[in-house]
Amino acid sequence: MKEILPGIFHWKTFHEGIQAYVHSYYINANDPPVVIDPRIPAQGMEWFTAHGAPQHIYLTNRHHYRHSDRFAARYDAQVWCHKDGLHEFTHGEKVRGFSHGRQLPGGVLALKVAALCPEETALYLPLHGGILSLGDAIVRERGKLGFVPDAYMGDDPEGVKQGLRKIFLKHLREREFDHLLFAHGTPWIGGARAGLEKFLAVRDV
Repeated sequence: MKEILPGIFHWKTFHEGIQAYVHSYYINANDPPVVIDPRIPAQGMEWFTAHGAPQHIYLTNRHHYRHSDRFAARYDAQVWCHKDGLHEFTHGEKVRGFSHGRQLPGGVLALKVAALCPEETALYLPLHGGILSLGDAIVRERGKLGFVPDAYMGDDPEGVKQGLRKIFLKHLREREFDHLLFAHGTPWIGGARAGLEKFLAVRDV
């Protein structure tokens, strides 16, 4: 568990289902505290009790439910996913839907990504110069940005990439941010806006 900005915490865990490390975030710089795409860290659930129980759980897409049920049960926290992903939750999970463009509790703004899957969402936090939290649309491996492999983009990978470039260029025009948080990859703290802009300008990725 590492505090990457005041009140912004990051940790990674090994996800057995995909045989890879994934990344989660806890934010108590706002009110109430929230978690994004959470799995239980090595420090255990007790860590959150000491720092402020999360009241809301945000999923960047339906596949990132992860350990949300454990957080919800322990802290009576509300799980949120975009409404187009709610069909995934058929086993009694209590997940509340939101629409793109909505401001969620804690001052978190749900921005449309969608090109990868209908519910794909970027979460914008107006903290520390602006923070953008990304799910599967853009990943970071060994410090470099990239799209998910073509195999996860359906029948038209190039069309999906074109859609992702278009929507993120829109977010660059409309939002100020300096940091990127990734569900797959280490967070980029400081200078991330310029890095994203440079990545989107490259046409052969």
